[in-house]
Amino acid sequence: MDTTRGSKEMVILAGNSHPELANLIASRLEAPVGRAEVKEMANRETSVEIMESVREKSVYLIQTANPKDVNNNIMELLIMAYACKTSSARNIVGVIPYLPYCKQSKMRKRGCIVSKLLAKMMYKAGLTHIITMDLHQKEIQGFFECPVDNLRASPFLLQYIQESIPDYRNAVIVARDPGSAKKATSYAERLRLGIAVIHGEQKTNEDEQADGRNSPPLVEHSRIMDVGVGVPALAAKEKPPINVVGDVGGRIAIMVDDMIDDVASFVAAAEVLKDRGAYKIYVMATHGLLSSDAPRLIDDSPIDEVVVTNTVPHEIQKMQCHKIKTVDISILLAESIRRIHNNESMSYLFRNVTLED
Repeated sequence: MDTTRGSKEMVILAGNSHPELANLIASRLEAPVGRAEVKEMANRETSVEIMESVREKSVYLIQTANPKDVNNNIMELLIMAYACKTSSARNIVGVIPYLPYCKQSKMRKRGCIVSKLLAKMMYKAGLTHIITMDLHQKEIQGFFECPVDNLRASPFLLQYIQESIPDYRNAVIVARDPGSAKKATSYAERLRLGIAVIHGEQKTNEDEQADGRNSPPLVEHSRIMDVGVGVPALAAKEKPPINVVGDVGGRIAIMVDDMIDDVASFVAAAEVLKDRGAYKIYVMATHGLLSSDAPRLIDDSPIDEVVVTNTVPHEIQKMQCHKIKTVDISILLAESIRRIHNNESMSYLFRNVTLED
């Protein structure tokens, strides 16, 4: 690829979060990864020095979120972006395959919407465009004050199902919970397969935590006539026992989701599917965070295979569990960079992609 179109030159820089992915993207673009020194000082502060000129050039910062070092990865990205901004770069595009804090995109009790804070920090640091993949909530795009391209990994996962799962025509796409039913339906329709939904789960600790907002308001005497005796109490939500809606007996069960982090819920779902007669169980997800002791839990579970993309590094987890497989999506990220750099339309990358993906 010609990285010098007129005066618009391309510079690819990478942080320390996922150098293998950065090298794959650069090799597909036939461009070198630029020289930058990103290191942690003795006092644990992050230091960044760009080792080549970026004046009036388009800079592409490749940095994902490594689950083992998320906050340092964010600081590296912000400091690199600000260093390019103060060095007079023309455009600064953040290539962030897995956007950190994307699960904290809703207000929870007395917390805050952390993904909005992160979006503002990235924009203030100097990022003029964001390329990411399979946001946990697509509405996060609205938090940014710059364009966001939310790419989809579903074509790669669908291709894996068709080429690497024998007898996939005897499969059923399973939604791990009702919230992921739309994504499961989207996969099922394109593969011409049936769908099953797992309904009901154990209460999470978050639901059981006492919160001051539940305390009843004080009833004060008033000369105004009241209707009733104060604010009506809401009935507590009771989650039913785990149940499978749909037939999985004698079938291959394929669970789909946007990320697999704490695998306990996937393991519990797999055990239910096995009890209902599924003879093979696959888990497909874009982001394989695989936190904590996920490899051991997967190895001891009825899950036959966990298929994730390389948006985050998980080589250590793969060495600990042979069931984890990786699909390379670097070609999609490279093509998005090429199109943005050459001012081409991005719509080709979203063909046949639905909002539910």
